[in-house]
Amino acid sequence: MIKNVALKALLLAMPLLVSAGAHAKDAKDIVIAVIPKVAVPFFDDCNNGARTAATAAGVQYEWVVPQNTQGSTQVQIIEDLISKKVDGIAISVNEPKSVERIIKKAMDSGIKVLTFDSDSAKSGRSMYIGTSNEAAGETMGESMAKAIGGSGEVAIVTGQLGAANLNERIAGIKKALAKTPGIKIVATEGTEDDLAKAVSVDEALFRAHPALKGIFGVSQVGGPSIAKVMATKEFGAKKGTVKVFAFDDLPDTVKGVKEGFIQGIMVQRPVTMGKLSVEHLVAQINGTETHPHDIDTGVTVVDASNLNDYTK
Repeated sequence: MIKNVALKALLLAMPLLVSAGAHAKDAKDIVIAVIPKVAVPFFDDCNNGARTAATAAGVQYEWVVPQNTQGSTQVQIIEDLISKKVDGIAISVNEPKSVERIIKKAMDSGIKVLTFDSDSAKSGRSMYIGTSNEAAGETMGESMAKAIGGSGEVAIVTGQLGAANLNERIAGIKKALAKTPGIKIVATEGTEDDLAKAVSVDEALFRAHPALKGIFGVSQVGGPSIAKVMATKEFGAKKGTVKVFAFDDLPDTVKGVKEGFIQGIMVQRPVTMGKLSVEHLVAQINGTETHPHDIDTGVTVVDASNLNDYTK
């Protein structure tokens, strides 16, 4: 009787084992797609990290770049990836609300989806990998308050106005400045992460607010655009007198620090974001990560004093 019970237990377990095995995939058959916001240098670093991780894992890798920052564009990309039956998607979201339904659709179809750099928290994605943007914004605001002596007019130059990560940074800035009532935010302007548009926005800010004491560049074009404007004859006198804090260590932003146009950079870790995104998707697809949780990849405050020795 004991033998019969054991045999029955084994027979009952066999379909489960077969079923589990049926869904297993060889690494070479796994397809991971990574979607940045748009084609800008910051995401080149994400791509490098993700591609390196994909190669190490032996999985197929696709880097799918939107042609613009409209939410509908990322929706269409995910639709296409669903029809191609990829196994995993990592996305840096332009408009959080717009992708909620399509991310849920992808996950319902069996595709593992996570966000990196910019989140869509209500989409049902498995996890977010990236900077704690509100905390980074708060650090940025505290740095500005100290630099301008606790009083004066400041402006915020952002990228896509609907981007969750950028708005979280702005929330952090406002939280920090609320502790210093002598500082007034006189403008918050979007640039759609376009350098030419950012230059025009910066010029308009200087003309509209001649008493401006500080500018926050919360997206990656902020630093390069402000440095470019301050290097002109018209606005050359602003150098050093208007304090500038930016995000991301693009070559032109680093150059801006070296030349005194920019006082500090909040440096993220995009290579790490890309690498971890692929690694965690592969783990979820293989079933070795069943309870994923968000990961803060951190930020480093870089200025003239540590420009040559910070770790990315």
